[in-house]
Amino acid sequence: MRVADADDQLRAAMIAFLAELSKLNGGIATWKQLQEFRFQGRQIPLIGQKGKRKIRGHESAFTILTTYRLNPKTRPYDDAIGADGYPRYKWHGQEGAHPDNEPLRQAMLTRKPVAWFEGGVQTGVYLIHEAVWIVGEEQAHQQFVLALDETMRDQWQPEVHMSSADLALRREYADVVVKRRLHQPMFKRRVLTAYRTQCAVCRLRVRELLEAAHIKGDAEGGDPIVPNGIAMCSIHHRAFDALVVGITPAFKVEVRAEPLTDLPSVTVSRGFMV
Repeated sequence: MRVADADDQLRAAMIAFLAELSKLNGGIATWKQLQEFRFQGRQIPLIGQKGKRKIRGHESAFTILTTYRLNPKTRPYDDAIGADGYPRYKWHGQEGAHPDNEPLRQAMLTRKPVAWFEGGVQTGVYLIHEAVWIVGEEQAHQQFVLALDETMRDQWQPEVHMSSADLALRREYADVVVKRRLHQPMFKRRVLTAYRTQCAVCRLRVRELLEAAHIKGDAEGGDPIVPNGIAMCSIHHRAFDALVVGITPAFKVEVRAEPLTDLPSVTVSRGFMV
């Protein structure tokens, strides 16, 4: 078997393992679960202390990790979304030649998919992105550029090579994908964790039926943060959006026979729903 074939088979098995784990756990995995991947009878941990996982015998990285901190300002690396809508992933250390950066560079050059474990729910729990691509490197900013799907991967190139119209279209598509795959899942996980995985209205605890409702909607400039969210089952979420169910500033649930158009704007703190 050629090395390239072995690498592709291992990578495909990892992606399938993570897809199943994500399906079973609602898009997340614990540190322990990410240690349990096996390939051809061999246990291969998918997460390491340094945030990037290179498997012995393979040149390209298999996984990357975003560290969780309760206060994002205390993260060791300032990963962010670029002006073009693409996520960035910082180098390890200050030098591009650092040995921990080379496997990422190899994954970029060979266009190999890597798994991204995004911290941000709670310590030791990660949002799973089973396949992303490293599509560029910005040495001046000491970071790599990530694409979240194949279209983002194929569309990306340095801005100096693109027209303003093409840049605008690429940014529009990237914004949609980042919102769907990064912001919305993380918002949901954080809100459900804050409300102890139960509907704030009826206390239903079936995770598959729970959603994160925005108090102030996206169109109104509402941020995807816990103080702007309420955990609700799908039925009460629809009723809330339709202004049939409302929550008063005193944290009382009101149900109206007709859609309500003048519900007060409220900020809900964790655990105070009735």
